[in-house]
Amino acid sequence: MDILHLSYFLEVAQQKSFTKASQILHVSQPTISKVVKTLENELNATLLERAGKEVELTDAGKAVFQRAQYVVSEFRNLTTELNDVLNLKKGELSIGLPPMVGSRFFPHVIGRFRQQYPLIQIKLIEVGSKQIESGVQEGVLDLGVIALPATVESFDTFSFVNEALRVVMHPDHPLAAHTRLSLFELKDEPFVLYKDDFSLYNHILMQCQKKGFSLEIACQSSQWDFIVEMVGAKLGIALLPETICNDLDPKRFKSVTLFDPVIPWNLAIIWNKSRYMSFAARAWLQLAKGYFHLANVAL
Repeated sequence: MDILHLSYFLEVAQQKSFTKASQILHVSQPTISKVVKTLENELNATLLERAGKEVELTDAGKAVFQRAQYVVSEFRNLTTELNDVLNLKKGELSIGLPPMVGSRFFPHVIGRFRQQYPLIQIKLIEVGSKQIESGVQEGVLDLGVIALPATVESFDTFSFVNEALRVVMHPDHPLAAHTRLSLFELKDEPFVLYKDDFSLYNHILMQCQKKGFSLEIACQSSQWDFIVEMVGAKLGIALLPETICNDLDPKRFKSVTLFDPVIPWNLAIIWNKSRYMSFAARAWLQLAKGYFHLANVAL
């Protein structure tokens, strides 16, 4: 048994298919089948069973799968640390970015990083804050970007955006004449809201509950553009960060200060302080800190 055997087995189990695992690993299917069979013979246990077109883990397979994930992860950490010690400055960097955040704040950071470290492969995972926190905690992601507050205590954070949400509506809306609005004044309005896996989704719902009402959700999206266009189509109102509101066409949209409560939009880079941080992750974090420091000074 070796790491390669365990890696092949894990890929087959995750894909539930020898064929898909073969395509991902760029290894012939017979080779993978032989490796898994060898592993089963060494352990004297059947690990995988065919269920139609898919394969399923047996009870023994599930036990091996859980342990193998840890072993392979630790081996990769060892490889990363050795690369750092040898100053090879190459490897892979996995970063979790919310869809609404990545394209707006990080193209320049990623571009500069690629120029300085062309041998390091950047893997961007676009999901909501909840999934990013889970990924960073489990070590699937090296770094992530979330809207604070974080729900996990084992994170270190670097905050780079501190804004408040504003109420956005069509200029013809009856509330558009106001210069500021309380959250309770919006209780009868349909909302164009964020997807459930965004931390802002829970935060907004919680604030509404504190004010004694439940939101009427007209639709949900993970994209700024779609939310804005739905507001422009008079489908509902939205709560958007100041950065987004500043770019809106005043002829098509009206943004109003939200108070009682002020709902913050604080973005931060997070990493797991209890895990080893690779050279690539440290270099990217240092570059991002420098970039956002200069950007905030310019503002």
